[in-house]
Amino acid sequence: MTRRERAAAAPVGTRRAAREFAFRVMFEAGQGSSDIGSVYTRAEGAMLSGDDTYPHLNPEALAFAHSLAFGYGAQAEGVNELLQRTIRGWSFEQMAQTDLNILRLAVYEMLHGGEPHPPIIESAVRVARKYGGEDSGRFVNGVLGGLSRSLHADAATGLPTPVEAGP
Repeated sequence: MTRRERAAAAPVGTRRAAREFAFRVMFEAGQGSSDIGSVYTRAEGAMLSGDDTYPHLNPEALAFAHSLAFGYGAQAEGVNELLQRTIRGWSFEQMAQTDLNILRLAVYEMLHGGEPHPPIIESAVRVARKYGGEDSGRFVNGVLGGLSRSLHADAATGLPTPVEAGP
């Protein structure tokens, strides 16, 4: 086994790899009109059985991917409402589904993850550049950057976040 093959077989423990795994699960679920749970279970099984379609995540990264995919699933309505209010001039049907799913995961994490926004945004932009179109990285960066500034401004003034405030 070469050094590259050994490195590829070693479990990955990065949050970015976990975010990418969760994105791919959500994208596949959306494209196949399947539920996130069944797609996640199948993807996890494939990854654990050595299928190189997915990076082999260590247990911590896999738990993080699980929390993102299922956390978004539980908060989908609020996250989608916030995105619809944030993205002006575009409906979800007009957007590339890669970009939309990347935004959904990042917004969920920005609202409920407890991590600073810049690393979440950077990770989302990298995933968008890898899986999206030519302008996906800029689009995702613009949406998430604007939303982050808005959330920080709301927090500074003591206003509830748009998801807490409701429609």
